[in-house]
Order: sequence, then structure tokens, then C-alpha cells
Amino acid sequence: MKGKNMSEPTWVAHGTATPGRLSTAVKDLLPAAAFAFPRARKEPMTDASHVRDAMARFNQVQGVSDPERDVAFANIQKAASHFGIQMKESDWHQFGSRRA
Repeated sequence: MKGKNMSEPTWVAHGTATPGRLSTAVKDLLPAAAFAFPRARKEPMTDASHVRDAMARFNQVQGVSDPERDVAFANIQKAASHFGIQMKESDWHQFGSRRA
């Protein structure tokens, strides 16, 4: 699943979070490794729905560098694989480029 992206993922499945909307309190308790963007703690990925949300909102995340996007893409790939989600994108630059 790795395209041009050479960053190593930091994402680790976190079993204590429940599916559905996550409260601020629950997000605050998650380890950084549960987020697509771990340094910024943006886009938690605790279930398949949240992984899809992270994919859909990838281009909306502000205040992160391209290297952080590389890591986030690797994290999304790892989480998608874990939750059985097939990704069409092989590079983060493809997010949002094929919207109808």
C-alpha cells in the first residue's frame, strides 16, 4: 500500500474508545498514537468511521507541515488496513483531487 510515501506510521489501534462521536474528554485521554496527525492530535482514528472521516477531512487540517502529512497518510493507511478499508489513494496529494 505504500506509494511514494516513505514515512513510518505511528498509529496504534486503541481499544478503549467507543465508536461514534468522541467527546473532548475522551479525545484528551487518547494517546497521540491514536490520531492521524499525532503531534497536532487531529483526526482520531478509533474505528472505521473515524478513519473514513480522517480521509475525508485530510485536506481541511490546518497548521501541519508536509512531513506531518506524510506521517498522517501512513497512519491512515495503517488504520484503514486494520479496519478493512480499501484506499484508492496511494499518496496524500490525491485526497480531494477526485471529487465529483
